[in-house]
Amino acid sequence: MIKDKHSKDRPVRSYVIRSGRMTSSQRQAIAKLCSDNVIPFSGESLDLDKIYKNSLPVTVEVGFGMGSSLINMALEESKVNFLGIEVHKPGIGRTLNDIERLGIKNLKLICDDAAEVFKSAFKEQSLDRVLVFFPDPWPKKRHAKRRIIQPEFVQNISGKLKSNGYLHLATDWLPYAEHMIEVLESVSSMSNAVAPKAFWENPKRPETKFERRGRKLGNEIWDLLYQKQ
Repeated sequence: MIKDKHSKDRPVRSYVIRSGRMTSSQRQAIAKLCSDNVIPFSGESLDLDKIYKNSLPVTVEVGFGMGSSLINMALEESKVNFLGIEVHKPGIGRTLNDIERLGIKNLKLICDDAAEVFKSAFKEQSLDRVLVFFPDPWPKKRHAKRRIIQPEFVQNISGKLKSNGYLHLATDWLPYAEHMIEVLESVSSMSNAVAPKAFWENPKRPETKFERRGRKLGNEIWDLLYQKQ
């Protein structure tokens, strides 16, 4: 079962639970499809080989929204196991419906705070790739501490990545892109896979709904690709 959490132990979060109404289809998907496709997170380490029933490479996407790009990647990369982490239930419900409709077998979901999940859910050096596409930039100075890309979070990601594993980031707000570079450059175990402090000009990833909307507004997109040493 997916539960809402209001922990007093972690007052600073990178997200806000929005009050957007779920459709009946999304509610039905959560009720019927969670047991097969949503991994309960209790703070314990996960056995990914057991969950996926294979030992294929694992890609984790943090904050997949309504899931369109995650679904596309899972369909295109059938020899990769995908795990999406999202806190918003409408996105969980929509993605569950797509998993069922398209018969996708290599995708699982977690409905929880990604920062908490990365602290304990994954074994050291168990992941091949981590994706963070268009996280909330929290543009106001007083909210900057709420950005998910912070040194502690990146350190946790680095510990879970295999040697030569990748962290791929994308944002449409230049100050956040610059913040991302500053944070990544401070983590000695990660290095820019393109060039020092350089953006990835031709990233290999599906275009997201958020990105399409941003481009229509004239927003530029900045991608970063870092590799675990």
